[in-house]
Amino acid sequence: MGAFKEPHGGELKQLYVSEAAAEEMKLSARDFNSWDLTDRQACDIELILNGAFSPLEGFLTREEYDGVLKDMRLPSGILWPIPITLDVSEEFAGALEQGESIALRDREGVLIATLEVADIWTPDKAAEARQAFGTEDPTHPAVHYLIEHAGPVYIGGRLTGVEPPTYYDFKLLRDSPAELRGRFRKLGWRKVVAFQTRNPMHRAHQELTFRAARDNEANLLIQPVVGMTKPGDIDHYTRVRCYEHILEQYPEQTTTLSLLNLAMRMAGPREAVWHAIIRKNYGCTHFIVGRDHAGPGMDSNGEPFYGPYDAQELFRTHEQELDISMVPFRHMVYVEDKAQYVPIDETTPDQKVLDISGTEFRRRLQEGLDIPEWFSYSKVVEELRKSYPPRHRQGFTVFFTGLSGSGKSTIANALLIKLLENGGRSVTLLDGDIVRKNLSSELGFSREHRNLNILRIGYVASEITKSGGIAICAPIAPYAATRQRVREIVEARGGFLEIHVATPLEVCEERDRKGLYAKARAGIIKEFTGISDPYEEPESPELRIDTVGLHPELAAHRIFVKLESLGFIR
Repeated sequence: MGAFKEPHGGELKQLYVSEAAAEEMKLSARDFNSWDLTDRQACDIELILNGAFSPLEGFLTREEYDGVLKDMRLPSGILWPIPITLDVSEEFAGALEQGESIALRDREGVLIATLEVADIWTPDKAAEARQAFGTEDPTHPAVHYLIEHAGPVYIGGRLTGVEPPTYYDFKLLRDSPAELRGRFRKLGWRKVVAFQTRNPMHRAHQELTFRAARDNEANLLIQPVVGMTKPGDIDHYTRVRCYEHILEQYPEQTTTLSLLNLAMRMAGPREAVWHAIIRKNYGCTHFIVGRDHAGPGMDSNGEPFYGPYDAQELFRTHEQELDISMVPFRHMVYVEDKAQYVPIDETTPDQKVLDISGTEFRRRLQEGLDIPEWFSYSKVVEELRKSYPPRHRQGFTVFFTGLSGSGKSTIANALLIKLLENGGRSVTLLDGDIVRKNLSSELGFSREHRNLNILRIGYVASEITKSGGIAICAPIAPYAATRQRVREIVEARGGFLEIHVATPLEVCEERDRKGLYAKARAGIIKEFTGISDPYEEPESPELRIDTVGLHPELAAHRIFVKLESLGFIR
């Protein structure tokens, strides 16, 4: 197998125009309809333009999309397993016509590329979820994104690259396929094993990657994903610092590190094939495929989305066509009497085998417990502890939700006092009425405006949490989907506890000092939660409190004890 064959028998696609042509396009694009790229689209467009997604030359057209979903093939017959689509709003799509060019811009308004519109269509997202990810279960992160976040209309067409994205972090570690191929050529690396990861690497990962390269008489490329990974993953800044420490453990001039700005879909078997195509485009000859490669974990019934070896089996089916060899991931364990890592299938029953699961490792990190030297390198653990201190040093948000008059604000104020009395961290109360007055005074009470108000509260809470403080939020927050979005925003920065103040409606009406419920029943106040607009009760809050017969101080004490049990306070 030649190390530098062109991908799929064709040229490596590089879609950027010259600098002079780019300046002309920036002027002409001022008159184009303009779309601001989402985070996922920004990842995708970068890898289309620099050739990592070769043979793609743009976002999929309708015909290409249908073929990819049906049998993982483009109309040309070339293998391509993942739909790469430009999803937009109905309003934006309604202003377009086939054949026109649109400007695609980053968050700062910089023109990244233009797209010549070939197709505009409304996809069947449920069908896409079933075919691309094998499920409609919303606990799958790609299905959740598809249904809850992706725009309702797709636009397909060829791209023309104007300006590569600007990065201020780890510039020397960001390579295009052409640049990385050039480095391999310069170093004389004829065979290269690629290892993809979205997690920190520990001793077992170093051992298995070293063995994979040695057994295949190849060099090693560690190419972690620094785009969009699974929600809850460790941030890429921390991970890259860890990878830089890991590099010290390999023999000199055998291993290199390069970052991949990929938006993962966690699509299991299809994703493994996709990752292999990308690595082939980067000039690699071998690719390590793990057990449950790119799997998102368990579904809503507690069952894995994909079988443990489904990804390896699908890869094997297409290995010859892909023209990149699979290196199956071998589970490594530490054998105490040998004081070294060995593949688990090479151990014997009389040997004492040590292993720590990812869940156990995170628990030890959260609780500040010892992490043994045999499991990880001290410099790696030190980096992780700096970014992810024990829970009692982390920021967190306590998010109350419940009907008007349920007692949220009263309990929140009582909890505020208890936390201030306990000390150690700054505490901020974001009460619904106070936020309405100071942050959202221009908003009304339509569903759209109420959601926007809650998201503003969530954003402020996430910033407080990120800074190590405590945010107490006490809005009504009637809609489950909006509360889930707030949870996702905050949990990316620290802890989150949802407290459902489940006081019955009739009790809330009895307590109504402002007469709001009476006005709602009389039709004076429209879209009032609990009367003319629904309240969607939380299914699994961290704590549920009914204030009937329960003093606010005792309710606050229950929450305080819950925080203690979870390790957030001492």
